[in-house]
Amino acid sequence: MTEFAHPEKPASEGLPFLSISLAIRALRANLLRSVLTALGIVLGVAAVVCMVAVGAGARSQISEKIRKLGTDLLFVYAGTRQALTEDDAAAVLHEVPNVQISTPIIWGKVQVIAGNRHLTTMIWGNDLDYLIARQWPLTAGRLFSRDEIASGSKVAIIGDVIADKLFDGEPRIGETIRIHSIPFTIVGVLEKKGDSGSGRSQDDLVFIPLRTARSRVLGSLQEPDPEPKEELITQKKTVQVINYPHETSYQALDHLVIKYDQPASANAMKKAVEEALRRRQHLREGTPNDFAIFDPTDAFATQEAAAKSFSWLIAAVASISLAVGGISIMNTMLVSVTERTREIGLRMAVGARRRDIRNQFLVEAVLLAMLGALAGTVLGVVTAAMIARYCEWPVLINPAVVLLACGCTGLVGIVFGSVPAIRASRLDPMVALRCE
Repeated sequence: MTEFAHPEKPASEGLPFLSISLAIRALRANLLRSVLTALGIVLGVAAVVCMVAVGAGARSQISEKIRKLGTDLLFVYAGTRQALTEDDAAAVLHEVPNVQISTPIIWGKVQVIAGNRHLTTMIWGNDLDYLIARQWPLTAGRLFSRDEIASGSKVAIIGDVIADKLFDGEPRIGETIRIHSIPFTIVGVLEKKGDSGSGRSQDDLVFIPLRTARSRVLGSLQEPDPEPKEELITQKKTVQVINYPHETSYQALDHLVIKYDQPASANAMKKAVEEALRRRQHLREGTPNDFAIFDPTDAFATQEAAAKSFSWLIAAVASISLAVGGISIMNTMLVSVTERTREIGLRMAVGARRRDIRNQFLVEAVLLAMLGALAGTVLGVVTAAMIARYCEWPVLINPAVVLLACGCTGLVGIVFGSVPAIRASRLDPMVALRCE
C-alpha cells in the first residue's frame, strides 16, 4: 500500500526524508524497470570514471618517461650520403653554445650468451658520456675506467632485462658473458628505465667501450683516418676523444647524443646543431640535410595528444550515455505519473500541495540517477583496476572526478525529471480521483 501524507499534517512537513522514503518504495515496486532505466546512467558514469583514471595514468606514465629520458637531449642520426664522425661530435661540443655533452654512439644487434642461456639484444659502443647525459645510475658495479676505454678492453655494462633473462635478476660483478663468442666481463648493471617513447625497452641492451665495439664486435663503417685524433678541450667543455693507434682509428657513427643546458630551448638547440653539421658537411643553401635531429620529447608529446584525443572520444560517448539515461528516466517517470494518477489525486485530496507532488517525483528521478551514478562509479573503478592489472597500464582514480560525475548525474536527474514532475503537479484532483 502506498503511504500518503497525514490529513492534519502538511505534506511538506518531514521532507526530504518522507520524499526519499516514498521514492525508494516507488522504485522498489518496479525494480526491474528501475534497473533498466538507470542502465544508461551506469554506463555513462562508468565510462567517465574509467576514462579519466586511464587518461590520468597515461599522462603520469608519459611524464615519468620524460623525466627518466630527460628534457634536454637531442639525437642526431646519420644520413645516407655522409656518415657522422667523432670529429662531428667534437665540433658540435666546441662550436655550439650551451652544449654540455656530445657523445658518439655505434650500435648493432648481437647474440649474448651466459652459460646455457642466450638472447639477441642491442650492443651500444660508447665512452660513458651517454650514461652521464641520461643520468643513468648503476644498481651494481662501476662505469668503465679511462684505461679500459683507451685500450678497448672487453668489459660490459648490462641493462636490467639482460640481468633478468641471463642471470635471473642477480648477476655478479665479474661474471662473463660472450658476445659473438668473445668473452666480456660484467663491470656494472644499469638501473631499470622502462620503455622509451617508441615503446622499445631501454633496458634490453649492453654497453661496451666504443673502441671495443668497433674493433672486436661491430667492425668499422668506413676507412681509417690517416691522422690520430687528439683530446679536444675548451674552457668549459671537454669531449673525450681517445688517441687511438692510426690503424684502428675508425670514425663513422650511427648517431650522436647531445645534452644541453636546460635554459636553452630545444628548437634553438636543434637549429644551432643543424647549422654546425651543415657547415661540417659543406652543404649548400637549399640542399636537404643528410642527417636527422630528433627531440625525444616530441614522441611523448604525440602520445599525450593521442591520449587526450582518446579521452575526448570517451567523454563524448559518456555524454551520450548520460543523455540516453536521462531520456530513459524521463520516459519512466512519465509512465509512472500515468500509472499513479489516482494516488496523486488522493494525496492532493488530503492536503498535499502541487509543489509537494512535483518534489516527490523530482526526488524519485534524482534518486534513480544517483543510484545509477553509484553503480557506475563502482563499475568504472573495477574496470580501471582490471585494465591496470591485465594490461599493465597505470590508472589514477581522482575523487574529485568521481564527485563531478555524480554531480552531473544528479543534474541530469533534475533536468529530465522536471517534465514528469511538473506534469504530475498539474493534474486536476477531481479528474485524478475519477481515474481507474
